[in-house]
Amino acid sequence: MFYSPKSFMHRLCLMFCIGLTTFTWAQQDAQYTQYMYNTMSVNPGYAGSRGHLSVAALYRSQWFGLEGAPQTGTFGLHTPIGYGGMGLGLSIVNDKIGPSDETFVDFDTSYTIFLSGSANLSFGLKASVHLLDVRFTDLNQEFPDTSLQQNIDNKLSPNIGAGVYYHTDRFYAGISTPRILETEHFDSSSGSVAAERMHIYLIAGYVADIGPQVRMKPAILTKAVSGAPLQVDASLNFLFSDRFVLGGAYRWDAAWSAMAGFYIKEGMFLGLAYDKETTELGNTAFNDGSFEVILRYDFIKPAYRGLRSPRFF
Repeated sequence: MFYSPKSFMHRLCLMFCIGLTTFTWAQQDAQYTQYMYNTMSVNPGYAGSRGHLSVAALYRSQWFGLEGAPQTGTFGLHTPIGYGGMGLGLSIVNDKIGPSDETFVDFDTSYTIFLSGSANLSFGLKASVHLLDVRFTDLNQEFPDTSLQQNIDNKLSPNIGAGVYYHTDRFYAGISTPRILETEHFDSSSGSVAAERMHIYLIAGYVADIGPQVRMKPAILTKAVSGAPLQVDASLNFLFSDRFVLGGAYRWDAAWSAMAGFYIKEGMFLGLAYDKETTELGNTAFNDGSFEVILRYDFIKPAYRGLRSPRFF
């Protein structure tokens, strides 16, 4: 049987919303291909680690071509405070899929212990506010479900998170859980419950010089959450002449990705990514893959200007 893209997405959104009202959410955190340029979103210990004010904006369109497919917009900034090892960060994430619209406002703080040489160990805390809207009345229901008649308007819930982040000038690793509280968004007495699940992230990466003008950075991100398969993202990026970045990534049993970026000028970086799904959904004629763009600007301190190479993480 043939389905148009519109009817297919309506069915997908309907299944998504029925899942919300019947089960717990298995995996809710926004997904990024260029997570290596947006590390604070998963680990609050990263806040202030670049040594100067850093501002970034990211936009992701997933399953391009499907009406109501996920779209994510992120804005974040972080900076060290003084010279005592403190860091502060702020991020705003808006995530839309079909009739649901979620907004996260996160406040991050970190404290760094300066170890020997270039090694640093940071401990981070995240305080966040989650705003949820679900417009069930926007669904085109072929067979109306009585449990999907009442919209959810501006459902507000707080949360907290924590992370540990270690880095030198070549290597980094971290473990974190951005949202610890498993908040229920629906009334359990009615039999309709949707609860956030705690996500645990492991990240690591290493930068190596493989030529006079070439640096290589393999990196990995692992995400574990109850009720969903373990997700592993492995990437390999190359920095050429301290200006151009080319690379690729593989999300285990999910997608292949291509990445490119360049430094428009000192401190300003533009990154692009494209994902091609390896799942059954990726083989549909009306899914053109996922696209992502990030723009980041680092307010580099005068004392650090003229460095041989920009930070690669």
